[in-house]
Amino acid sequence: MRRSAYFMPTLKETPAEAQIVSHRLMLRAGMIRQASAGIYSWLPLGFNVLKKIEQIVREEQDRAGCQELLMPTIQSADLWKQSGRYDDYGKEMVRMTDRQQWEVLYAPANEELITDIFRQSAKSYRQLPKLLYHIRWKFRDEVRPRF
Repeated sequence: MRRSAYFMPTLKETPAEAQIVSHRLMLRAGMIRQASAGIYSWLPLGFNVLKKIEQIVREEQDRAGCQELLMPTIQSADLWKQSGRYDDYGKEMVRMTDRQQWEVLYAPANEELITDIFRQSAKSYRQLPKLLYHIRWKFRDEVRPRF
C-alpha cells in the first residue's frame, strides 16, 4: 500500500488529557484514538504494532512449552463467588443478568475460569505441570489508573 493511502492521522499538538509520555507519543503518531475515558481504538499503525508484539509473545510462550487457549470475556458469577473475589471487586466490576436470568460478569481477569477448566480436566498429578496462557483484551473500570 502506498504511504499516501495509509490511514495514519497524526497530531501536531499533544491533547491536554495525555500526561504520560507513551500516551502522548501514541496519540501523536496516529496509533490510537480515545473513544471515551480509558477506552481507545487502535488505528492501523498501532494495531499492526500490537499484532507484532502479540506474535513475539506467542513465539516465546510456545518456545517455553506453553499452550495457548482462548477464554470468554463474559463469565459466570458463580465462579467469582466461589473464589471470594465477586464481592471484593466492588462496583467497578461490570455485572449483568443474561436472558435466562443467570448472573454473569465482564471478567477483568481469567484466574477463576482457568482454574475451573483445569480443575475439571486434571485427574492425576501425572498430568502436571501444564503451562497455559491466553492473550485477550482486559476491561477494568478502576478508580486509580495504573498506566
